[in-house]
Amino acid sequence: MRFTKMQGAGNDYIYVDCFHAKPPLDPAGISRKVSDRHFGVGGDGLILICPSEKADARMRMFNADGSEAEMCGNGIRCVAKYVYEHGIAKKPGLKIETGRGILSLELEVAGDKVRQVRVDMGVPILEASKVPTTLAGAPPLDVPLAPHDLRVTCVSMGNPHCVTYVPEITDALVLAKGPKIEVHPAFPRRVNVEFVKVNRPDDVTVRVWERGSGETLACGTGACAVAVAGVLTGRTQRRLSVHLPGGDLDLDWSEKDNHVYMTGPAVEVFSGDWPEK
Repeated sequence: MRFTKMQGAGNDYIYVDCFHAKPPLDPAGISRKVSDRHFGVGGDGLILICPSEKADARMRMFNADGSEAEMCGNGIRCVAKYVYEHGIAKKPGLKIETGRGILSLELEVAGDKVRQVRVDMGVPILEASKVPTTLAGAPPLDVPLAPHDLRVTCVSMGNPHCVTYVPEITDALVLAKGPKIEVHPAFPRRVNVEFVKVNRPDDVTVRVWERGSGETLACGTGACAVAVAGVLTGRTQRRLSVHLPGGDLDLDWSEKDNHVYMTGPAVEVFSGDWPEK
């Protein structure tokens, strides 16, 4: 299996071009193997770049534990870079089909290389049952999450997020509480957890515990959820710089169309071959 490793703000995945080769027969199993950072390639999961009848390409994303997720904000930027630079669709505006629907992307190109991508992440999903969560509210805003002594705000960007604001982001929060919140019974499909420190109304620092992958260096949909949660709880503005361990993302929750726009980098690291047997 030919693969390309790519990363967006440190959120790294193994990408497989299914335009020019057959997709793996067991993508969930392959994802678990190649994602292992000691015995595999190393990454946060596996992303298949597939043909689409509705868009320029289709993205299928598998977490490091093999579970399939609906969407990955950093991953879709890398898909766009691959699609453009490898000649699948050589145009500065792309449409990519995802589990969340078809998303539009604008590419910043320099010297025939994609440097940055702006993604229209769509309208945030705020109805609790569609996040999904059993916590009260539409959406739940700063509600207590027992027994963790935290207040959380829940948003979906096509995948579920639980945002909590803290004075300082510590390993005790991210590494100890993150995995417990991921599987909390209030989240029937598990949840991604964002720990947020507000620096200014237009600037935050975030660490993310991702559903199915553990702590990652960045999470695009998580950054979007943080932008939405900040506005809804009155902590931050609609334009927001989000600092993650792997890099920075720029967010804009537009008042004009209610869509969240995310801008960030996409980097190709290396390519190789993985023996499927």
